[in-house]
Amino acid sequence: MSFRIVICLISVVQYGSVPLKTYLPEGDIDLTVISVPDSRNLPLNVYHALLAEEHNGNDEYKLKDIRFIDAKVKLVKCVVNDITIDISFNQLSGLCALCFLEQMDHLIGRNHLFKRSIVLIKSWCYYESHIMGAMYGLLSTYALETLVLYIFRMYNASLASPLMVLYVFLEYYSKFNWDKFGISIDGPVNLSLLPDIVGKKEIIKLGVFGVAF
Repeated sequence: MSFRIVICLISVVQYGSVPLKTYLPEGDIDLTVISVPDSRNLPLNVYHALLAEEHNGNDEYKLKDIRFIDAKVKLVKCVVNDITIDISFNQLSGLCALCFLEQMDHLIGRNHLFKRSIVLIKSWCYYESHIMGAMYGLLSTYALETLVLYIFRMYNASLASPLMVLYVFLEYYSKFNWDKFGISIDGPVNLSLLPDIVGKKEIIKLGVFGVAF
């Protein structure tokens, strides 16, 4: 008789707006569970563990609304102390995006002008114009960050404050031809060419409104 010992290394990492420090009070917390080797059963194991914890009566952490999203990218969603938490598994793209955005903020400098502009513009989109919310088919955070990055690419030298970035953001995109073009950090993208571009893996769509990254 032989025994096989499998050691699974697991790490839980934050990504998204919280570690980037561009979150709003209504925002959620994004976590990804990285396991080596990759375990197909891990999402369901986490889901059942949270269900069991929900009935333990922990007074410090109120756990509720636990859901398992059985999609191509499997998610476990829950609410802890009225804060929504999304848990993904072995998804490194979010961590790569976080590193990229941190590098852009460092490159732009000026006392974190990029991050401060993201917070202001995200607040305007969420509270004033009500166009934020990828789950409702509205603008995603990644799409918004791509839009802001292009503004910095075009007008970086003239941007001195988050309020000025918001002004240029509204001025530029209010006149943009969204019916025919999307935006990437490299500039406008002809939507009629988008299927061919995606097929060549030269561009990845993020969010809505034809925004690409």
